[in-house]
Amino acid sequence: MLKTRKVCFIVTSQIHYARSLTLLGAIRRHPELELQIAVAASALLPQYGDVLAAMEKDGFACNAKILMTLAGGSPVAMAKTTGIGITEFATAFSNLHPDVVLIRGDRYEVLAAAVAASYMNIPIAHLEGGDLSGSIDESVRHAVTKLAHIHLATNDASARRIRQLGEDPAYIMVVGCPELEYLAGHTADITSEELNRQGVGHTLDLQKPFLIVMTHPVTTEERNQENTRMLLQVINGMEIQTVWFWPNVDAGTDDVAKAVRIFREKHTPKNMHFIKYFPPDKFIALLKKCACLAGNSSAGIKECSYLGIPSVNIGSRQEGRLRGPNIIDVGYDPVEMRTAIERQIKHGRYERSDIYCRENTGARIADILATIELYQQKRFHDLPHE
Repeated sequence: MLKTRKVCFIVTSQIHYARSLTLLGAIRRHPELELQIAVAASALLPQYGDVLAAMEKDGFACNAKILMTLAGGSPVAMAKTTGIGITEFATAFSNLHPDVVLIRGDRYEVLAAAVAASYMNIPIAHLEGGDLSGSIDESVRHAVTKLAHIHLATNDASARRIRQLGEDPAYIMVVGCPELEYLAGHTADITSEELNRQGVGHTLDLQKPFLIVMTHPVTTEERNQENTRMLLQVINGMEIQTVWFWPNVDAGTDDVAKAVRIFREKHTPKNMHFIKYFPPDKFIALLKKCACLAGNSSAGIKECSYLGIPSVNIGSRQEGRLRGPNIIDVGYDPVEMRTAIERQIKHGRYERSDIYCRENTGARIADILATIELYQQKRFHDLPHE
């Protein structure tokens, strides 16, 4: 009987899980793979969404829980969380004995998993290497690339950067983004009542135009609270219905959250609804209905480009990331932000962009993980001389 490869996928947040649903399904269905899922960091914190309940509903088992997140929303908390994560992931991998650890993205939580797997001589497959983004995340992404053995790039430009980092071309594959497969098959809808039952703030009517705001802290900058307050003032002055999502767990999270709380309590805005978490299918349904997304989330770059949703990208957090024609980039300037949002709402839908899209992404990744020759010791591969 053919031995199946055990693939341990790392889930560190609810959006991380949501974006990986089709990939997880493809791995689970593959006859030569055994799926393991290690749930870690904010994915285990109730205030950021009940990932474990969602997994149970979707038929996925949790094979390990990694408690690692320290409160505080500061650089010190991020650094200590990474250290705790290395210890806890090492224990989990020792118990699970995976053949491959599959990680995606650029966050400090996955860096902990990569370090632990590397020292335990477990091959690492990395999805989304070579992408560009602002803040410490880009440094983490490239660090993970140097620890990884199998590189699953989302686009050709990212694959070229991975080669520039000295990685073996035979182990660099362009596979696209798994979340776009999920979008392609998404059929769920959402009602105003479903939205208004979640979170706090003004009651919204989804039959009328509304804006989504997703803004997260920039870990290498110190004006997170001031910038958030400025954006709140701009949106409040526009008097357009707005769904405002809570920031993720990063250095500066407390500053962003504090600005939101103070503004909401002081001004009681009549056009805003604030929400911490939404199930993946309902979030995508909400995204499809919105007039524009504003902020600094990669959802404005990836999901919105595929759906043709107008997006205003604010600040440096997504700096350098490949983007479609649906994006307007602005700085933290009140006039620039308002002008760009109004322009995008007036423009309406864009044509779909396939810059992050490839066919059969999940199935292709599963086939790669099942058939590629695994190795432990890495070597630097120089670029050919021109």
